[in-house]
Amino acid sequence: MHLQGEFVESNLGTALGPDGVTVRLIAQQFSFVPNCVKVPADTPIKFRLSSADVVHGFILVDTNVNTMVVPGFVSEVRTSFATPGDYRMPCDEFCGLGHQGMWARVVVVPRDQFPRLTPEQRTNCVSS
Repeated sequence: MHLQGEFVESNLGTALGPDGVTVRLIAQQFSFVPNCVKVPADTPIKFRLSSADVVHGFILVDTNVNTMVVPGFVSEVRTSFATPGDYRMPCDEFCGLGHQGMWARVVVVPRDQFPRLTPEQRTNCVSS
């Protein structure tokens, strides 16, 4: 999955397109890759996910975003965020003994700040 096709490693994370932002993630025991993404506020966001191993859940806490991520299929969810903020993204489908530690983050940044971020900065949520 990481070696070819839509979910090749270099294609993961966020990409700015003419109709908004596409976020590509892989769910695998027991992490999301990448484990943190930045997206712009007040912009259409399309999440595309696939699983490398078993069924996982994708939920953004405090939103209506929630879907299953099934091996061999691409799950797609569309949303937008009105204001900047930080959203936890736990796996909400039991996927094995490390399930409780499987979570990631979506950080919503101001819309005008996002285009200035490099692809590496869009998947790095460590505070400086």
